[in-house]
Amino acid sequence: MNIPQTSFPRVVIIGGGFAGLAVAKGLQKQELQVVLLDKHNYHTFQPLLYQVATGGLEPDSIAFPLRKTINNLENYFFRLTEVTNINSETNTVETTIGNLEYDYLVIATGSKTNFFGNKNIEENVMEMKSVPQSLNIRSLIIENFEEALLTSDLEERKALMNFVIVGGGPTGVELAGALAEMKKGILPKDYPDLDIRQMQINLIQGSDRLLDAMSKKASQKSEDFLIKLGVNIWKNVYVQDYDGLNVTTNTEESFKASTVIWAAGVIGGTIDGLNQDIVQRGRRFKVDEFNKVVGYDNVYAIGDVASMQSEEYPHGHPMMAQPAIQQGKLLAKNILAQLKGKKQKSFSYHDKGSMATIGRNKAVVDLPKWKFQGVFAWFVWMFVHLFSLIGFRNKVIVFMNWVYNYIRFDRETRLIIRPFKNKNKYSFRKEDA
Repeated sequence: MNIPQTSFPRVVIIGGGFAGLAVAKGLQKQELQVVLLDKHNYHTFQPLLYQVATGGLEPDSIAFPLRKTINNLENYFFRLTEVTNINSETNTVETTIGNLEYDYLVIATGSKTNFFGNKNIEENVMEMKSVPQSLNIRSLIIENFEEALLTSDLEERKALMNFVIVGGGPTGVELAGALAEMKKGILPKDYPDLDIRQMQINLIQGSDRLLDAMSKKASQKSEDFLIKLGVNIWKNVYVQDYDGLNVTTNTEESFKASTVIWAAGVIGGTIDGLNQDIVQRGRRFKVDEFNKVVGYDNVYAIGDVASMQSEEYPHGHPMMAQPAIQQGKLLAKNILAQLKGKKQKSFSYHDKGSMATIGRNKAVVDLPKWKFQGVFAWFVWMFVHLFSLIGFRNKVIVFMNWVYNYIRFDRETRLIIRPFKNKNKYSFRKEDA
C-alpha cells in the first residue's frame, strides 16, 4: 500500500461515512498515523440520495472527496480499496491492494440493503444505498417512460408506469413523495403524448403505519400528505417475491411493475475474520460501552455496523447518521485517552430527533420536546440537511438547486447519463415466443 513506517501508533479506519470521518477528524493534530480505507474516493450524504434518483440533484452535490478531508493533515493517508478480511492475531487488514498492519482498528463500514435472504428479490429490485445505484434508478425511471411511448401493449405500458416502493421508513416516504411530485408537475410536460394519470406509485409497508420509528402524529401526517399527492399506501403488507414484473405479497394484493425499489431495511456491513459469535441481530458487531468489539482489545466498531446493547436500546442504537457521528467523535477522544493512560468515557446517545420530508412544503419533524408538521417542518428539514452537508460548495449548489426547483417547479437533472438495463428485466415479448 506504500504507507510509510512510523514510530507513531497507526489507526486504521475502514469506511469514509459519517462515523469514519468523525473519528478521523477527532484524531487530527495528534502523534498518530491515521489511514482511511474506502471502496469509494468520496463521502456520500445518503439522506439526499432519493433526490439524485428523482432528478432533483446531481450526484456531485451530495458527494465530497475523501482526500480533500485529509489533504492538509500530517500523517494522514487514504487508500482506495475494499477490505476483505481482518486478521486479529497479526493485527492486519487484508485488502484488494495488499495487507496493512494496525495498532488500532476502527470498523465504520456502515450498512447494506437487507433482502431477508430472498435471492429472487435481490436480483430483480433496485437498491438506493449509493450514488451509482441512485443514478441507475434515475435512468430507469426515465427509460421506462421512453419505452411506454413506444409500446402499443397496454399491459406493458401500465407496468412501465407502475412504481412500487417497498418500505415505509424515511427513505421510502421521501422517495414516494418525490415521485408523486414528478407525476404532478414535471412528467406531464415532458411526455404530453402519454396519459401520466396512468402512472401509479405504490408504497408498501410491513407494519400498521408509516415512519413507525417516529411519533404516531408524524406517521399519520405523512400518510395524509402522501395520499393527497396520489400515492397508494399498503400497510401490513409484505412482499414475498418479485420476478421482474409480478410482485407477490402476503395478501391478495399483487402488482405488475417494471420498477420495484427496495427500502425495506438494512443490515450491518460486517467484514470477515472476527469471531462470528459477536455478530448480533442485523449483522452488527457486538460492542461494549466504549465501542470496543467484544473479545478484542484494539478493534472498535461504530455506527450502523455496531450493536451497543442497553436497556433502552436492546438491539443497538438506530442505524442513522446521528448515532454514528456521536460514536465517532467519542471514540476519537477515547483512543487519545487510552494512549495517555487516562480514563475513557462510556457512550451515551443524545437523541436530537428525527425528520422526513414528503415533498414541497410538506415535512414531519420529531424533536425530543417538540413535534410539528407542514411548511415550518419543511424549512427546518432543509436547514438541517444543508448544515449537515460536507463542503461549502455542496451547500451552495444544493441550496441553489432547491431554490430553482421550488420557483420553477422543475428538476433539470432528469438526464439519462448512464443508461441502465436490468439484466433480469421481464420482457413481455418472451411470453409471445
